[in-house]
Amino acid sequence: MGVHGVDSCMSFQCKRGHICKADQQGKPHCVCQDPVTCPPTKLLDQVCGTDNQTYASSCHLFATKCRLEGTKKGHQLQLDYFGACKSIPICTDFEVTQFPLRMRDWLKNILMQLYEANSEHAGYLNEKQRNKVKKIYLDEKRLLAGDHPIDLLLRDFKKNYHMYVYPVHWQFSELDQHPMDRVLTHSELAPLRASLVPMEHCITRFFEECDPNKDKHITLKEWGHCFGIKEDQSILSLLLQ
Repeated sequence: MGVHGVDSCMSFQCKRGHICKADQQGKPHCVCQDPVTCPPTKLLDQVCGTDNQTYASSCHLFATKCRLEGTKKGHQLQLDYFGACKSIPICTDFEVTQFPLRMRDWLKNILMQLYEANSEHAGYLNEKQRNKVKKIYLDEKRLLAGDHPIDLLLRDFKKNYHMYVYPVHWQFSELDQHPMDRVLTHSELAPLRASLVPMEHCITRFFEECDPNKDKHITLKEWGHCFGIKEDQSILSLLLQ
């Protein structure tokens, strides 16, 4: 019966924080994972929950969330960001208006770095993407990853506007995967947000303002508008991807 139970769980999927167990008849079902059964962790595995508590890893957080199912605390508990909890400054009105300048530059530099990397490795740019990034790479190598004065970023955007259209919509397409419907949901945005919160305290407010009608979905038009991309360029960029 034990062997039958193992086999029945091999192709049975459970959501995060749950593990599969087979009952006496060998039928698989999901139960909450005990946090002590999570894999060994390192300091870099720590995550901060929306309850402002630091968890040893995302496994520990979601195992805890599972045990709180059916309660208000369990419903509200989510992964807030990667790393130990810390004091996140409030994003001011001025900062949120400047945020797209840095974000656009960051996305452009990511593409340039991917272009320079070994394209044979999984996760890097495909041939079609490389052809698009090649012009960006050749036209602009002045701004490298790092901090740059806001006025420089603003002048660069106005002067080389076309170079920022593709990076912005490349990121949209990378996030739009579950499902691929040209709309970004909270869960699709979560991985990017969680990785950026410790470094960019305006990312949460930025995403909130990208959803002006508060329907918890960010369309391509809304995404482009947040980054200062014209609507006609938004549509054209996506069609050409």
